[in-house]
Amino acid sequence: MTRSAPYTGQALPRREDPRLLRGEGQYTGDIHLPGALHLAFLRSSHASGQLVACDTSVARAMPGVAAVLTAADLGALGGLEVNPVLPLDHATPYPILAGDTVSAVGQPIAAVLAETPGQALDAVEEIWAEIDETPSPPSELLAMQHWQSGDPAAEFARAAQVVTVRVAHPRLAPSPMEPRAIAILPEGGGLTVWLSTQTPHRARADLARILSLDPEHLRVIARDVGGAFGMKASLYPEEVLAVWAAHHLGRPVRWTATRSEEFLSATHGRGLTSEGQLAIDGDGRFLALKARVEAPLGHWLPNSALIPAWNAARILPGPYDIAATDLGTSARRAHTAPTGIYRGAGRPEACALMERLADAAARATGLDPAEIRRRNLNRLNGPRDLPAGRVEGADYATALDRFLTLADYPAWCAQRDARRADGALAGVGLGFYVEPSGKGWESARVTLEAGRATVEFGGSSQGHGRETALAQIAADALELSPSDITVLHGDTATCPAGIGALASRSTPIGASAVLEACREIIRRRGAGESEPITADTVYTAPGEAWGHGCYLAAIEIDRDTGAPQLTHMACLDDAGRLINPMLAEGQVMGGFAQGLGEAMLEALHFDEGQLLTGSFMDYAMPRADDLPSLTILKTETLATTNALGAKGIGEAGTIGAPAAILNAALDALAPLGVTDLQMPLTSLSLWQAITDASKEPQT
Repeated sequence: MTRSAPYTGQALPRREDPRLLRGEGQYTGDIHLPGALHLAFLRSSHASGQLVACDTSVARAMPGVAAVLTAADLGALGGLEVNPVLPLDHATPYPILAGDTVSAVGQPIAAVLAETPGQALDAVEEIWAEIDETPSPPSELLAMQHWQSGDPAAEFARAAQVVTVRVAHPRLAPSPMEPRAIAILPEGGGLTVWLSTQTPHRARADLARILSLDPEHLRVIARDVGGAFGMKASLYPEEVLAVWAAHHLGRPVRWTATRSEEFLSATHGRGLTSEGQLAIDGDGRFLALKARVEAPLGHWLPNSALIPAWNAARILPGPYDIAATDLGTSARRAHTAPTGIYRGAGRPEACALMERLADAAARATGLDPAEIRRRNLNRLNGPRDLPAGRVEGADYATALDRFLTLADYPAWCAQRDARRADGALAGVGLGFYVEPSGKGWESARVTLEAGRATVEFGGSSQGHGRETALAQIAADALELSPSDITVLHGDTATCPAGIGALASRSTPIGASAVLEACREIIRRRGAGESEPITADTVYTAPGEAWGHGCYLAAIEIDRDTGAPQLTHMACLDDAGRLINPMLAEGQVMGGFAQGLGEAMLEALHFDEGQLLTGSFMDYAMPRADDLPSLTILKTETLATTNALGAKGIGEAGTIGAPAAILNAALDALAPLGVTDLQMPLTSLSLWQAITDASKEPQT
């Protein structure tokens, strides 16, 4: 077959969409399970206390109730593995149901299984639990790490300027459209588990270990997943309980979280606080960086709980050349809902700190924010040595210059100055980011027969258009068309083992596995092997791909009310080889919307362990009319760390946009003398900053 152009790089329509638009999706809630028991939980109303008694007798006798379970019914169970990217001081609990103590509001205490959802909820209302509330103990240090390079003390001693900033990120609720959901069918001595997850193979392994089941008797399927954003990367206690119940009762079981349960007990994101000091010489060169990161952990640790604390420090100093650094990170456990990875997972925190420092340095030296970045951004393509290790680098300074030319940065500044001359509080902000895309391996199996190919992918998809992109890659490698390629994923019984959709790894590592399997087929076909030909590949990336880019924000703030208005945004992203530009733009736009949410709207608040923002009435999510126009620009510098040459782009908007928006707001209020703002930039917080700045100084 001859083709005028390769499919890779073309904006082909998503093959997934027609099926979904016809209502033919198969989300976990769509699974038909006749005779299934419905699961509901009694949850703790206290953040800390002794569980003195739990009387379930009335609930057990209610109509339709098949079982009421407490911790005593479950017996000894295994724990959840935590990715040890930071050294943990000691093992952490993973309670499926609360035992003698409760450790957070929303923690499950008892579970009801009944014939209908209504009967299960009614029975939960009849469970009487006595909790002797105790004050929440201080947060507990669980992990920490330190990196250093050069001689920071000497560089700070000779600095012409030292600037200091503190960034406190709001705690966020990831809020995918599809909440957590699970459905289990016991059949033939095994269990088939439909699960809304990013990591089906890992979920299977964790379930087998925690429940002491044979993995060969477990099948986990994640066919369609309605969003995840890191929240569905780990196995939850409620999901373990559902599988335990199906196994021991021999009945199908299903559970879908309510939105209130998601706010209370699903993993939260962000919440980190970082402080940094930057030493600068007389020419505006960055001499040394000192930074400390503090990350919150919940009452139990999901698999990736330590990733944000690790990333927020190990990425520093980001895209800048700073020879002397002193970096530290720590993570503390508290009596709250669990915290884990959320789209970006430490990358936005590292970016916000460095970009706030860069702008503070520009003000201290009198340089334009773009110019001070130009003087300090890395200029060499190739490996870079960061304090945390050797990474892939790129010519960031040239990327910045190209972006500022394409976006016409001088025009943005001129428009800001004109609006200021008219009395407006107008600002422009930059945010340059880097995006490491995950390490390790993924797998693929490709079978070629009679002019068609089947790709079985070890990863998963949560709306990424993965089937479309992988079909494009396989079509080019096998000299077929995408319509000749069938892509399967998200089923542990039919697809090879894989890690899953995490850290923007699926294209750099997972698609490289598909490409390598296709290349193996071509080699074997060339050697005369007859079809069908099947190639299995476990691809381990030799290094981590690092994407990069820059965001530019223009904002105006009402002087009387503090109401902010983003008037325009622009970005340039370099994700290496682009498989499908349309899909890439969709990822940028979605990430940008969530980045804007953190910067301007979203925040979870607790009072003595009680969640004050437990619904969308209190927790502000961005809507379409909150989003300004976004000019999307792209470059393609091929990665050297994987077979495909791809880098991540799924988290770009959540990394670069908040920093740019925050810097723009500070630029807008700089004429008033405002030097510090924290996210979210609400009308109230901006009005307060304006009001405080206008007060007469005390004598």
